[in-house]
Amino acid sequence: MVSATVMAVTSGGSDVADIVPEWTPEGKKAAVHLSTLSPKDEMVLVPAGPFLMGSNRQVDRSAYPQELPQRTVHLDAFEIDKYEVTTVQYLRYVLANNLPPLVDWKWGGVFQEAMASHPVMHISWFEADAYCKWAGKRLPTSAEWEKAARGTDGRIYPWGNEPAGLSRANFGRTGLSGPVRDRPERLLLYPPIVSVDKYENAVSPYGVFNMAGNVAEWTADWYDPYYYRYGPNLNPKGPDHGSHKAFRGGGWVDSTPSVRPAQRNGADPKTRMNWLGFRCARDVTAPDSGRDTKASP
Repeated sequence: MVSATVMAVTSGGSDVADIVPEWTPEGKKAAVHLSTLSPKDEMVLVPAGPFLMGSNRQVDRSAYPQELPQRTVHLDAFEIDKYEVTTVQYLRYVLANNLPPLVDWKWGGVFQEAMASHPVMHISWFEADAYCKWAGKRLPTSAEWEKAARGTDGRIYPWGNEPAGLSRANFGRTGLSGPVRDRPERLLLYPPIVSVDKYENAVSPYGVFNMAGNVAEWTADWYDPYYYRYGPNLNPKGPDHGSHKAFRGGGWVDSTPSVRPAQRNGADPKTRMNWLGFRCARDVTAPDSGRDTKASP
């Protein structure tokens, strides 16, 4: 097992942004080795067409007000990451851009090979957006994320309407969650996340993994709980402005209603949590455009 040790300097502030991790020489060397591990960077195609967005309380009694009303929305074709962005994928980005290690890659040096296929966490919206652009992609819109997660028929979960259970999703776990703030002990307990390719029996209709639980995922949209009442029916992209960015899917810490794909919420885009990650998407161009459709870095 290879472990990358990093050194942290804390400024005594009130949020995770005030903790400044730095690479040690040994940690940087180990990280370079770990970055050679195979990434899980496949993408899947979500065809153009309509889908049922939001919830119908006659079908799903767990629906929250921000999921209403259910309506038909049309989206252009797009591609989305088959898996959540992994730690090793984000490590490659960090090393390529000479960035400091993430806050949870420290406190005794916990960057181990076992983490390579885990979803990256403690990522702000701005950091997720920057990674996707570096990879030649973008964050999915909230509508794109929802269609990729549940298909066209308005199903409650990626696999259908059967209730979620621990054989299908990573949710309802215990552990330290929330912002680090002035409690660095939150970093000492690694959260109960799982590999991004787990739960093959619970993929979405398009074959996308972990769209319910594990880590919640940032999307491109600003968040408005009432947006489903007035948003367009063609390629909705969220409100023009706001104070919070939308995230979807729920995380390991969430209850059953919160891991349903129709459920949506928002957070300050500077937020970094150990139950919050992301995946990327990209536009689909015409077949004769000459675009290279191979996986990105």
